[in-house]
Amino acid sequence: MNRSALRILTGLVLGVVGGSFAAGSRLAAPLMAVTVPIGRLWLDALTMTVVPLVFSLLVTGILGAAQDARQNRVALRALLWFAALLAGACLIAAISTTLMLQLWPVGDAAAHLRAPGGAAPSIGGAADWLSGIIPTNPIKAAADTAMVPLVVFALLFGFAAARIADDLQRALRMFFSATAETMLVIVQWVLVLAPVGVFALAFTLGARAGSGAVGVLLQYVVVVASACLLIAILAYVVVALFGRMSPLRFARAALPAQVVALSTQSSLATLPAMIEAAPALAVDRAAAGIILPLAVSIFRAASAAANITVALYLTAVYGLAPGMVTIAMAALVAAAVSLAAVGLPAQVSFFATIGPVCFALGVPVELLPLLLAVETIPDLFRTVGNVTADLVVTRLAGASGRAGHHRGD
Repeated sequence: MNRSALRILTGLVLGVVGGSFAAGSRLAAPLMAVTVPIGRLWLDALTMTVVPLVFSLLVTGILGAAQDARQNRVALRALLWFAALLAGACLIAAISTTLMLQLWPVGDAAAHLRAPGGAAPSIGGAADWLSGIIPTNPIKAAADTAMVPLVVFALLFGFAAARIADDLQRALRMFFSATAETMLVIVQWVLVLAPVGVFALAFTLGARAGSGAVGVLLQYVVVVASACLLIAILAYVVVALFGRMSPLRFARAALPAQVVALSTQSSLATLPAMIEAAPALAVDRAAAGIILPLAVSIFRAASAAANITVALYLTAVYGLAPGMVTIAMAALVAAAVSLAAVGLPAQVSFFATIGPVCFALGVPVELLPLLLAVETIPDLFRTVGNVTADLVVTRLAGASGRAGHHRGD
């Protein structure tokens, strides 16, 4: 665990413990009169960067991916698999999380996590969602943090920008890259104060829910880790069905990279080990050298699945019951927004990729910083799931011409 994550976790522990001890005492009200506005101001400072950051990163990510696709057919095949598997992973995670939360509902302490007297948010019906997919006014959608139409507009904008003249593309890419970098500077400033902001939010949480808050956080860890583990397991099914490689052979090839992923919690640090696994996957190193850097950059199947899981867990905390159409749309938003995590630090990408999914579901994001503080354990499963999916795509996109010779593997 790095120092920044340790400081945030310390703020969480001190806040929950302090709030639990203060609960019911005469000190609770005056202390919360201080911590509530501090936590709200810090959260607002973090939230204000989401729309410009996600929009800019989506546009630049699409432009970069389009350029790679034009230059190499292997890259194009990989990108098509990325899109299909991201959408599939998010939809499967959404369904499995919904079922899991029905079998294992959140505890009674979750009712105390909301602000006293605050009404639970409402989720529109399927007709409302479908009628709002295309924004009549993208600027208004951004102002209202309406993430579904905003993501759709960002995708259309990016794909359209990829078809204009190269010099104009470069100008757009430079503008949005500069915008994203500027937002990241602001985010880094805000994260310097993360221990204070998380302490203030956690103190309020502890004062409302007491020791029950710990149970809610532990359940969150199990639910998210389970979603990532499911994606890793399904990766073996995909490589057997579409890559025509036995799961056992794939497991032997993937194991060294998975061990590195588990120890480093970094897909980028695992890249050399994944490239070394290419021959065992019957993929040329040259093809792997194209596919894997792309995969590490923009293909995070387990992370995208975990993001929709986090948002759905929050719907359960707030007592919401979204319909299947709403869940499916939010899952697709999670798949698209996962592209916005390219090159972002873990703490930044956590909020930048999950926040839009929460907004799409109409769920408040005030608990996200607290969930970030306990993200270390789920992050292990995220990384292993991402690396496993990266190796699957390497087999699918890199060995397509030779797969028929390995049916009996």
